[in-house]
This record gives sequence, C-alpha cells and structure tokens, in this order.
Amino acid sequence: MTATAARPTATTVASRASFGGLLRSEWTKLRSVRSTGWSLGLLALLYPSFTALLVGLTAANWDQTEASDRDLIASDPTAVILGSGFLISQPAICVLGVMVIASEYSTGMIRASLLAKPHRLSMLAAKGVVLSLVVLTVSLVAAFVSFFIGAAMLSEQVEASLGDPGALRAVVGTGLYLAMLSLFSLAIGAVVRRTAAGITSVIMFVLVLAPLVQLLPGKFGEYAHAYLPTEAGILIGQATQHEGDLLTPWQGFGVFGLWTAALLALAAFLLNRRDA
Repeated sequence: MTATAARPTATTVASRASFGGLLRSEWTKLRSVRSTGWSLGLLALLYPSFTALLVGLTAANWDQTEASDRDLIASDPTAVILGSGFLISQPAICVLGVMVIASEYSTGMIRASLLAKPHRLSMLAAKGVVLSLVVLTVSLVAAFVSFFIGAAMLSEQVEASLGDPGALRAVVGTGLYLAMLSLFSLAIGAVVRRTAAGITSVIMFVLVLAPLVQLLPGKFGEYAHAYLPTEAGILIGQATQHEGDLLTPWQGFGVFGLWTAALLALAAFLLNRRDA
C-alpha cells in the first residue's frame, strides 16, 4: 500500500485566502497572545472597580459636596457613573490596539502574515474587524456592569436608570468609544511600527495632549480642544449635552471616527509603500 500525500484542493486554498479565513487567522493570533488577556482583563476589572470606588466616595461625601456640584451630578448621573472608571480603563485599550500590529513588526511575524496574504489592506482590515469586535463586546459588558453598580450606589442621592433620556445610548456609546479607540491605537501602531513608540504616541493623544491644548487662549484653544479625537469621542458617554460642549454626543463620536479613518488611511498607504 502506498501512502499518498494529501494535497490541498483549490477550494481549501481559496477558503484560507478568503477574508473569512483572514478573520479566523487574526482571531487565533489575538487570543493566543498574553497581552490580549491582560489588557481585556484589566478593562473588565478596572472599569467596574473604579466605578464602585469613585461613585462610592461621591455617595459617602454627598452631604459635604457643594450644592452646585450636587446639581451637576443630578443633571447627568449616567455620565458621572460611566466616567468614574472610564478614563482609568482607556490605557489598557491603547496598549492592546498598538500591540496587535506593532508586536508583529518587532518579532518579524509580520512577514509570515504578509506571505500568507500578500494583499496587505485585507490583512489590516481583518485585524481591525477582529480587534474592534472583541473590544466592543468586553467594553459593553464592563459598561453595563459599571452602570448598574454606580446606579445602585447613588440610589439614595440620585435616581439613575437605563430608561432615563440618553442613558442607554451613553452606556452603549461607551463601548463604541472604546472600540473606536482600539482602531485609533491600531492605526498608530501600524504607522509607527514600534511597540514602545506606538504606545507612547497613543497615550500622549489620550491623556497628555488634551490638557495642553486646553491652555491655548481664546476661541482657537476652545475649538482645538473640542475637536481633539478623544475629547470629541468621549461625549458619546454623556446622557445629555452639557453646557459649554461645542458638539453633540453623536457629532463628537463622528469627529473621533473621522480622525480614526484618516489614521487608518495613512496606515494603509504606508503599509503598501514600506517593506515589512
């Protein structure tokens, strides 16, 4: 009896080369990397934990809080609840988004990825789809858990429920914002191609640039700050438009989307032009 080597059929090769095959490949890579579990675990842990901590402090010190601050909290308790752990959890998503692609450049695995699928834009698109869907899923769970925790802790001071105007949109919008942030970070990682430099760049955008731009004088500084990617995008986590906001929540999210699309377009252009 002679053994015959199994040869892949044309259908099998086409399946592996299809976009669905790329999605499965990127999902396998994403879940097999330790940084994915750490980053998503930190998001799932930090968001509800800091919500409980900060909302608990707000409730405990309610009687000592100035009347103007109490009125501000009462006007949009959803934003207070979601914002309590929101800013703390952002760096985890920034790190994950950059590492999804920058780590492949640092290890040289990007060459194998491009050999398996020479069409580079399809590879970048598959990474973006898988990353954003995973982050969206975990973020939505974390946001809903945080909201229910915060609403329960504030119940004696302020009533907050998903039935309040804009509340459900704000909770879902928080997940959408973090998913968009992962794509924003992915794009910067693809442009920079170095893990440390990419993470530093994203953190600068998210945590450092906004306070600096806010120091610019006059209307220029006001508009420049409002149209920064994360400052505009974070408005989607508010149930109502606050006094002084230049953009509505959906307009702000749209601005963040435009920033992200522009960076992804730059990343795609450079990916096609540069050697792996």
